Amino acid sequence: MNWFEYWIGHCWMTGWQSIKHSFQNWGDLMTGNWKDYALMFYDDPYKSCYDCFWSYLGEDDTLPKEFLEHLQQMVDDIESGKVKTYPMDLEKLCVEEE
Repeated sequence: MNWFEYWIGHCWMTGWQSIKHSFQNWGDLMTGNWKDYALMFYDDPYKSCYDCFWSYLGEDDTLPKEFLEHLQQMVDDIESGKVKTYPMDLEKLCVEEE
């Protein structure tokens, strides 16, 4: 990953995505469309929407270039067979014992 790919492909696009989420949340807050923001029956949907709006404004989802390159290297190592992976049977893990 070069610096151009990092700044345009990650930082810039992540910034625009954060702005989009902020505007969507602001629109929900201004139009009273906050009924789906409450997670639990006892939560106040307006307060959840309000808190979500302020958390989006302070959000920064950009990751360091070195970290992204490390993740890409891990994926490349797995796909090339350099790192051995082991299959996992999720059904066995999810079944409750009787």
